[in-house]
Amino acid sequence: MKEAAIMDELAHIPAGYGYVKYFDFRLNPEHPPLVKALAAFPLLFQDLKFPTDKSAWQSEINGQWAAGAQFLYESGNDADKIIRWSRVGPMILTLILIIFIYFWSKELIGRWWAYLPTFMFAISPAVLAHGHYVTTDLAAALGIFIATYYFVKLLIEPSQKHLIFAGLAFGLAQLMKFSAVLLIPFFLFLIVVLYIWKIHNEWADTAFWARPKKFFIRALRYLKNIALVFIIGYALVYAVYFIFTINYPIEKQYSDTKFILGSFAGEPDLKLETCKISSNIPVARRVRCLAEVNIWMSGNKIFRPMAEYMLGVLMVMQRSSGGNTGYFLGEVSAAGWWYYFPTVFALKEALPSLILIFTGLVLTLWHIGKRIISRGSKLTMLFDYIGTHFPEFSMISFVIFYWIYSIKSPLNIGFRHILPTVPFIYILTASAIKKWFNYDIVFEGKNILREFFNMTGKIMKMSAGGLMLTLLLIWYLLETLTVSPHFLSYFNQLGGGLWGGYKYVTDSNYDWGQDLKYLENFVNENKIQRIAVDYFGGGSARYYFGQKAEYWGSSRGNPSDYGINWIAISVNSLQGATGKLHEGQLRDPKDEYRWLQKIKNIHNPDAKAGTSIFIYKLK
Repeated sequence: MKEAAIMDELAHIPAGYGYVKYFDFRLNPEHPPLVKALAAFPLLFQDLKFPTDKSAWQSEINGQWAAGAQFLYESGNDADKIIRWSRVGPMILTLILIIFIYFWSKELIGRWWAYLPTFMFAISPAVLAHGHYVTTDLAAALGIFIATYYFVKLLIEPSQKHLIFAGLAFGLAQLMKFSAVLLIPFFLFLIVVLYIWKIHNEWADTAFWARPKKFFIRALRYLKNIALVFIIGYALVYAVYFIFTINYPIEKQYSDTKFILGSFAGEPDLKLETCKISSNIPVARRVRCLAEVNIWMSGNKIFRPMAEYMLGVLMVMQRSSGGNTGYFLGEVSAAGWWYYFPTVFALKEALPSLILIFTGLVLTLWHIGKRIISRGSKLTMLFDYIGTHFPEFSMISFVIFYWIYSIKSPLNIGFRHILPTVPFIYILTASAIKKWFNYDIVFEGKNILREFFNMTGKIMKMSAGGLMLTLLLIWYLLETLTVSPHFLSYFNQLGGGLWGGYKYVTDSNYDWGQDLKYLENFVNENKIQRIAVDYFGGGSARYYFGQKAEYWGSSRGNPSDYGINWIAISVNSLQGATGKLHEGQLRDPKDEYRWLQKIKNIHNPDAKAGTSIFIYKLK
């Protein structure tokens, strides 16, 4: 295994082990448990030492980072073996998502065309990067995709089976990542749209006197179904959190929750003024009531499983409103940029994929224009489209909804944040291209290999568009193969490619700490006895190359003054230290590597470990 633990894995792996080994949720409440628990399950069959005797577990509040370092690197465990086995669960979830993309695509656009979005997703550098880490991003995409699939099924073909599946899928999504909470307003939107469409479609055929009763009963039926979906889903959430909080002492859960939410929406509200409807309090302050309710629930034996779930949601709300300090287009800021995600998508999505997506968008707009001209009424066209393409409409709506939410949020954490929209974008792209081809390929045999060659032959015999599609997919595949195994640092040609993307944006887009073991190889191959290391990630330089590593920072000055002639700096740390500060952003001049910039061109290191660690020889 070449990759070291990335930053988030340092917290997620020990947290998951705490859940499945000790049924204790004291670590990493900011993320739901399912991915972490699945990742930690194989670890139960290893003879591991877990630091339950350390303060990070016993007394600290959410001591996830210290517990992670102790568990992986300081307890005599084989860190690489733990990391390797922990990644099996996330990889399985990624494979499940790929399979689901194929099957839903098959229902919508046919067997052959379903291969297009499936192929695009399966070989996407972003998917190959994030699909094996112990993080919640690909899992969120899986949960949201499956939940949307079954909810749309329920709306189109109401049945008890679809109701149960929709509820369970909704619950699973909530257990994957807290951004799945957005499914609540999204599902409500879909049910309102479908209800309006039903009224429009049946209004003329329903007697005037029968309309109120008929549409009122239908509204009640829709409300009942969506309420049951949420009830089933949150019953599953409760059950899972109940299991993982069994041995979490209620006194500690209460004190931890109270401390973590101490500054949520202002200071504590002991008199519960924010919970009084009659109080003349601004909305921004009134949400403090949620924290007070959460604190009370955490001390109640019945409600405390849901209190832990609610705590995670509130932590995400607090972090989202506060932003995340990062480097983007030469600037360092915590305020965020509204154009962050569109830009990152344009720079990190493979060019052949962007061409296909853009083509699909143009074709969709062209079809809409033709419909408007032929139908004459935009409203009639919209209702016709909803009635005949409701799954497609649902996908478009989710992509727009999620992107608007992401753009408005100051939490700019990387391409991974918009991964839940990628499966929908690929399916919509394939659907638009298929309509343009207006050509259904039907296979006669059952041999997949024979069908593949048959498919290829038929495409080559088609129009120039078919040839272009084939060439774009070959280009896409080559893009992925040529950057292996550095998928995380992938940028397309517009973004400077694999080696230049860091100049535009860093963090999990380029450097998440994955290349520490490449640095270990460099140190050993060059027989370096001591090296200063300014590392961003979930690995441990001391674990991999012992006393040769000296942890460093800009404020300590030039390592050569201390007899250390090499320094390795994570590019995330480097860009954060040298990028232009956004207005209002502060940084100590001692932390800006000014001494290094005087003697080196920081963008032209003497060597690189992987793609993300820059190495400078000082003497």
